[in-house]
Amino acid sequence: MNKLTHIDKDGKAKMVDVSDKKDQIRVARARGVIYLADETLELIKANKIKKGDVLTIAEVAGIQAGKQTYNLIPLCHQLLLTKLEVKASIINEGVQVDSMAKCIGQTGVEMEALTAVNIALLTIYDMCKAVDKQMVMSEIKLIEKTKSDLPK
Repeated sequence: MNKLTHIDKDGKAKMVDVSDKKDQIRVARARGVIYLADETLELIKANKIKKGDVLTIAEVAGIQAGKQTYNLIPLCHQLLLTKLEVKASIINEGVQVDSMAKCIGQTGVEMEALTAVNIALLTIYDMCKAVDKQMVMSEIKLIEKTKSDLPK
């Protein structure tokens, strides 16, 4: 079993030192779903949720959150993101949120992608809570994480 990287020899939390790692192109994709009542989906489709355009606002919230991940998760590195996409799409039983985070750096961007999905889903929850008391956020997961060398 691998040892935990955020724990020192005395069992104390530490931020990982990535200064010896080379810069690489880092990409991460994440996904999550919020299950909604049929009536709620119809209100979203018709743009009749009182708080506004649910899908667009959720996407913007996800982007804002992904950019602030280092402020939210104590041992995360501050990354200079080169791209952060969030897409909220209506599916049969709710809304699926997909994110893609990208940077050139010494550590991965999976936490940024996952944070973007989570906050987008929470935004949908917040915007719909007055009309739907049975919402469930689920299946939040990392879909892909890659790193590749910079072109020469």
